[in-house]
Amino acid sequence: MVSRTQIIMGTFATVVVDEEKSNCINAAFKTMKDVEKALSSFDKEADIYKLNTMRKSPISMITHEALVKAKEYYRQSDGYFNIAIGSVTKALYHFGKNEQIPEEKVLKQAQTDPQFVEFNQSHAKLSQNVFIDMGGFGKGFGVDKAMKRVKQCGAVRAKIALSGDIRCLGTCYLGIEDPFGRDPLFLFETNMDETAISTSGNYRRFVGTKENNHLIDPKTLSPQKHFASITLIGTADNSDIDAWTTAAAVMPPDKAVSFLDSLPVAYVLVYNDKTVIKSDKLPKFVTVLKEPH
Repeated sequence: MVSRTQIIMGTFATVVVDEEKSNCINAAFKTMKDVEKALSSFDKEADIYKLNTMRKSPISMITHEALVKAKEYYRQSDGYFNIAIGSVTKALYHFGKNEQIPEEKVLKQAQTDPQFVEFNQSHAKLSQNVFIDMGGFGKGFGVDKAMKRVKQCGAVRAKIALSGDIRCLGTCYLGIEDPFGRDPLFLFETNMDETAISTSGNYRRFVGTKENNHLIDPKTLSPQKHFASITLIGTADNSDIDAWTTAAAVMPPDKAVSFLDSLPVAYVLVYNDKTVIKSDKLPKFVTVLKEPH
C-alpha cells in the first residue's frame, strides 16, 4: 500500500491505496480540495465564505448537495444538527481563527434559526444575521467524494482519512484516541467490505479550557458538557455518520443514546467522567483488538 498526506480543510488528509493504483491519490486529494473550495468558512473564494460575507452568493453543485443534506440532518436530529450554529461558532467564538469567548448577552442574541438559510440549485442567501458552519459534516462529505473518486479510478483497497473521519475500502485497522491519554483507547479490525468511522470530541478545539469547546448545543447556544468523545462506526455515508456524531455530541446524554440506538451504526461514548459505553452493534462492523479494562 502507498500512503500520502496533505493539509486539507485545516487538518491532515491521508489517502492510502494499493501501489498499482497510486495514480488515484492525486485525484482523491483534488476532490477533497474541491469540497473545501465549496464549503470553507475561511477561503475567500469558497461558496460558504462568500455567502457568510455577502449574504447572497451563487453556489456550486457541491454546495447545493451539501445544503440539501444539512437540511435533512436537521430534521433527523430534532434540530440538534444545525448549520446556522455558525452564528455562534464562526461569528462569535471565531473557532479556527482569532478565537474568543463571547459575552453572555451577545451570545443570547445570536440568530440560529435555519429557516433564514434559503437556497436553490444555483444561489443561496442568508438573512437575519445568520452565519452558517458546514464543519459538522464537511470532512465526512469530503471523504465520501474522495472515496467515490478512488473507486472510479479502479482501487479495490483504500483508506481515506480527514482528521477523525475515515473510510475504508477493504479491511482496515482503526483506533479511537483516548481523550485523557496518549495510547489508543480502542483498536479495531473492520469486518465489512466498506466501513466509515467518525469521532467528535471536546479535546482538540476549544478556547482556554475544554468547557469552551467547539461543540455548541444549538438549543442552549452553550458548549456541550457531557462527552469527551463520541465515535460512530457503520457502512452509511461518512457525511451521515459525521453529522450524526456532531448532533449526538450536543444532545443530553439520554437523548443521545436513544438517537444513536435508532441509527444503523455502532458507537463508543466516552463521558467527561471517563465512563466508556459501547454499543451492542459493535461486533457487526469491527473486531475489537484492544479496549479499556
